[in-house]
Amino acid sequence: MYPQNLLRKQVINERKKQSTVCVTLLLIFTLYLVWTLLFDENGVVRFFELKAKRTEVIAEIADLQKENVKLSEEITLLTENPFYIEKHAREEMNLSRPDEYIFIFDE
Repeated sequence: MYPQNLLRKQVINERKKQSTVCVTLLLIFTLYLVWTLLFDENGVVRFFELKAKRTEVIAEIADLQKENVKLSEEITLLTENPFYIEKHAREEMNLSRPDEYIFIFDE
């Protein structure tokens, strides 16, 4: 009876070792998987960084489109409206007609 108990204890110890090894390997694999999902170049952290960057770029595109519309309207005014051309020449380029005087006051 003594050898059977010894054999049984050996089998139980071997199973404990196997389960410990399996649990350890499973834990290592799980930690690796979590690390990869979170901090890899295609991980969740990178995803949220790219999502924030995408939002910034979309806002910048919207601003540039608004500016583009304003510039297109100004181009249309400069090519078609002579009063706007004169106003622009007077205000932006400080031009005047030959018979006019410009007074500049220091503040």
